[in-house]
Amino acid sequence: MSVYDSRRRRGELRIYLGAAPGVGKTFTMLDEAHRRLGRGTDLVAAVVETHGRIKTAELLEGIEVVPPRMIDYRGRAFPELDVPAVLARRPQVVLVDELAHTNTPGSANPKRWQDVEELLAAGITVISTVNVQHLESLNDVVAEITGVQQQETVPDSFVRQASQIELVDIAPEALRRRLAHGNVYAPEKVDAALSNYFRSGNLTALRELALLWVADQVDAALAKYRADKKITATWEARERVVVAVTGGPESETLVRRASRIASKSSAELLALHVLRGDGHTALPSARMGKIRELAVSLGASLHIVVGDDVPTALLDFARDMNATQLVIGTSRRSRWARLLDEGIGATVVQLSGKIDVHIVTHEESRRGFRTRPMSARQLRAVPWLAAVLVPSAVCSITTTWLDSVLRIGGESALFVVGVLLVALLGGIAPAILSAVVSGLLLNYFLTDPRHSFTIAETDAAVTEIVLLLVAVAVSVVVDRAAERAREAGRASQEAELLALFAGSVLRGADLETLLERVRETYALRAVSILRRRTPDGQESGHTVIAAAGNEPCTTVESADTAIDVGDDEFWMLIAGRQLAARDRRVLSAVAKQAAGLVRQRELIEEASRAEAVMQADELRRSLLSAVSHDLRTPLAAAKAAASSLRADDVGFSPQDTTELLATVDESIDQLTALVGNLLDSSRLAAGVVHPELSRVYLEEAVQRALVGIGRGKTGFFRSGIDRVEVDVGDGVVLADAGLLDRVLANLLDNALRYAPDSPVRVTACRVGDRVLINVADQGRGLPPGGEHLFEPFQRIGDQNNATGIGLGLSVARGFVEAMGGTVQATETPGGGLTMVVDLAAPPQELL
Repeated sequence: MSVYDSRRRRGELRIYLGAAPGVGKTFTMLDEAHRRLGRGTDLVAAVVETHGRIKTAELLEGIEVVPPRMIDYRGRAFPELDVPAVLARRPQVVLVDELAHTNTPGSANPKRWQDVEELLAAGITVISTVNVQHLESLNDVVAEITGVQQQETVPDSFVRQASQIELVDIAPEALRRRLAHGNVYAPEKVDAALSNYFRSGNLTALRELALLWVADQVDAALAKYRADKKITATWEARERVVVAVTGGPESETLVRRASRIASKSSAELLALHVLRGDGHTALPSARMGKIRELAVSLGASLHIVVGDDVPTALLDFARDMNATQLVIGTSRRSRWARLLDEGIGATVVQLSGKIDVHIVTHEESRRGFRTRPMSARQLRAVPWLAAVLVPSAVCSITTTWLDSVLRIGGESALFVVGVLLVALLGGIAPAILSAVVSGLLLNYFLTDPRHSFTIAETDAAVTEIVLLLVAVAVSVVVDRAAERAREAGRASQEAELLALFAGSVLRGADLETLLERVRETYALRAVSILRRRTPDGQESGHTVIAAAGNEPCTTVESADTAIDVGDDEFWMLIAGRQLAARDRRVLSAVAKQAAGLVRQRELIEEASRAEAVMQADELRRSLLSAVSHDLRTPLAAAKAAASSLRADDVGFSPQDTTELLATVDESIDQLTALVGNLLDSSRLAAGVVHPELSRVYLEEAVQRALVGIGRGKTGFFRSGIDRVEVDVGDGVVLADAGLLDRVLANLLDNALRYAPDSPVRVTACRVGDRVLINVADQGRGLPPGGEHLFEPFQRIGDQNNATGIGLGLSVARGFVEAMGGTVQATETPGGGLTMVVDLAAPPQELL
């Protein structure tokens, strides 16, 4: 293969996805490597982490290894993937273990998956491994399950690019046995691992997450394949149930019944409402809200599509979603009505093909006949049939029974009534035809000479002319009324659609979700939003901001329908069928909503940046104001004491020397605490505090906090610590031990400073799955403006700068919130201040 060819062809990515560490991803990867080598593939190993596992290391033998690149960092050398060396070697396939690895500072890329991207771009196939807990979209879910926040993640979008993703999985108990036998971690780490991360519940949850994630990728791949191959037939690869709702009282019954059907086969449930252009099936907003709430509570989603032919719209949606089952309600039509029209249910059953149709009975079906709106084809055909059949029926009745008792005037009146009926049904053209047919029949069968078209009497000729004029006059009136009814129906549909899309925006839908709703509603192939100008009016080319569907349009010229927002900055591009004028009106309003979402998002980002700048500026001013005194005070005290001790012209007694040294020591402690709080505040502001939660005994944490604030203190503080009463029993919380120590130390330090003459009591109690820690004193209590107590650079009373710069409580709140808890200040009964820390209790199985 030439260099030119390798650059044109992107390499393939194959990933072994593990449900948990130790399931055998690396071992499986090496096993595949040996199979490829046996077939003559040019393969090398760039990164293979054996973690000291003998069997894995043995499997590495016989595979060419590209030596790692050593990166020096803080006096140590760390091995990393040598991308230039692999590119120079240019194998067909390279093994790169641990895709989510964070590279050592000084590497070309911060993440290993970015190194892999370079190899793929060079045309080299990469085989890699990753665990489910490292996927970006599942990071917070895994942290909630295991209590461990993973710092190394890889974007889902990159993993989804893999041509093959294979799940490596074993049963939780098998993995725990493998761990106990020392095949995963060193013996000294086994007990801790089994009792923490590798608990059976954790492993089961991680396994389910991995299976669901892989299933979603398989489903997405299947949908793409069906779209690429233009396959519309239902493939029963996964059960999906669609339930059709009309908005009537039976809708809730149908949704619940469909939910039970779906749950029996673990199927996905979708509720569908067909919105007709005539407005006959419009779903009221109140009913829509109730049905949507019910659907969401049952794990389903509500979808609305536009279609004049309800059975066709139902089945098109079901096939587009690759649904396997369709649930509809039984018809309300009477037995006699069904003789004339089978109804929607029968039509759906006939046209359903491989889709199973469930017709569910309900109470509303017993309440009698409800007419079914005719299809557009039927509506067009009926007036023309009536134009011929009605005059024929009138003529037949008249000649058979009434000819002997009526004269020409009465018989003509009957034909006039028939023409009026046709005019009411169909408008001008059918009425004119009916008038002509009526005149011919009247002339041939009832006017002398009979059975001839000769008109012998003037009255007959006048009658036929009157028939034609009456038909035209009445049909004009009827046609106008029908047109207004059609306009009302279209307006109803437009209002319903606008309410649908506006509701999506109001419920917090993002731009992509709004476009997907538009695509689904109108059965389009793709919808995209194009931006041609920047907010300042400059040309920005053709930039697609958001899209939904397959192969969205990227230029105005390539779109089947292009809708301008009105300022030539945003365009909505549609790929699929041509849309009617009324649909374009609706989508024009939706396009403006989409443009508004884009501008709103930009304004929020701009406001966020401005807010960050303002906060940083405020922080800088507050810091300079507070630190200007608080740094100098202990420095001046330490400097004065040290200078006095060094003076040659003054002799100090041993007691004076001890006091001066104590002053130096206490001043340095103040500076250390000040700098520590400043560093902690900066860490919290930067968002780099990532606690490692574990079981922490409160008794031990309080004692460590007391030792910390008492170390090196003299006089007031050492005597103050004696005023602290601890009564936390056997309380245990789920927290980071180091952060909790700092929180308690700051709260106790605050209480001892501002309540110098009162006892300080530390208690704890468990409430449900939470633990409340109280630090109470009997001092001055909550000061005016106490709501700002936890903000930086705030002190109780703000009267004495020598007591610190007011960061202690701010740091305490930041640490507590980082551990998933809260802290608040309340009045102590009888006077004083109580700080209440609310943290999670360990799960029962850990106690």
